[in-house]
Amino acid sequence: MVGNPVFTGTPMPIDLILERIACGETLESILKACPQLAREAILASFAFASEWMRSDVVYPVPSNA
Repeated sequence: MVGNPVFTGTPMPIDLILERIACGETLESILKACPQLAREAILASFAFASEWMRSDVVYPVPSNA
């Protein structure tokens, strides 16, 4: 999982929690299963994902692709 953003103080990747929520899991069930996470951290991951989606990063495609 090199390069993936994680929740501070944990090895838990943010995308894993976002995926669990997208699949219908509730915040309460995630917090129960992952007691090292705080509700505020999970809510901050939504802000992180939203900011990332609005970023203006362009990844060029090589011309020989």
